[in-house]
Amino acid sequence: MRFYKPLIVIIVFAICITSCKDEKKIIEQVKVEFKKEGELTFFKGTTDTIIKIFDIEIAKTPYQIQTGLMYRDGMEDNQGMLFVFPDVRERSFYMKNTRFPLDLIFIDHNKRIVSFQENAQPFDESSLPSQTKAQFVLEVNAGVAEKLLLEVGDKMDYYEYRIVKDTIPFKQ
Repeated sequence: MRFYKPLIVIIVFAICITSCKDEKKIIEQVKVEFKKEGELTFFKGTTDTIIKIFDIEIAKTPYQIQTGLMYRDGMEDNQGMLFVFPDVRERSFYMKNTRFPLDLIFIDHNKRIVSFQENAQPFDESSLPSQTKAQFVLEVNAGVAEKLLLEVGDKMDYYEYRIVKDTIPFKQ
C-alpha cells in the first residue's frame, strides 16, 4: 500500500502539470460569402435612364449594420451591400476589419444620392461621414461611383427578395 500512495501522488501531479500547459488555440475565420438578397437600380436623376443594376445584400439589423462587409476578401463589381436604416439622419461609417477599398454612397429617404465617400481604405478607422442626412448607404467596390459617373441627385430603387411560405396545406 505504501508503494501505491506515492505512485498516485506522482500520477496526479503529472496530470496537473500536463493539463496546465499553455495550449495555443487556433481560431479559424469562417469565410463569409455574398448572399444575394435583392437588387438595386441606379437611375440618372435628370432622365430616369438606368445607370446600373446591382445584386445586393441587405443590412437591416443592428448586428448586420455593425458588421457590414468586415472580414470579407472582396465582392464582384455588380455586387453591393445596402444598409437600410429606420430613420433619416447624418451617418458615419469606418473601415475597421474591412479588407478591400470601398465607395460609400449615401442616399436620402427619397432615394436620391446625397453624398459620397470614395475610395475608403481597408482597415482605416477614420470617420467617413455622410455630411448630410441619409437613410440608406450602399457600399460598392472602390472606383465604381466614378466609373458609373454617379452624381448627387441620381436616384435609386431596390427590392428585397422575400420568402413566401405556402399557407395552403400540401395535398397529395
